[in-house]
Amino acid sequence: MKFKIVPVTHYQQNCSIIWCEKTQRAAVVDPGGEVDKLLAELTGLGLTLEKIILTHGHMDHVGGTFELAKRTGVPIEGPHKEDFLA
Repeated sequence: MKFKIVPVTHYQQNCSIIWCEKTQRAAVVDPGGEVDKLLAELTGLGLTLEKIILTHGHMDHVGGTFELAKRTGVPIEGPHKEDFLA
């Protein structure tokens, strides 16, 4: 298993890309924004995105989630509905 931390937005939130070295299948963890940047990272690393993982519902962690899911068609895992800020 490998990983890369990708700072996103002008606040430099840490989004992570994790992947299997053997299969090149990846997950993006907490895509807080800058979906184009994240997709470019995936392409540059030769990875196939399989899912998006959210650790909690704060905007700085989920800001790019729905756009990334829509553009790639991958599922979103987590968090519980109660973890999102109202």
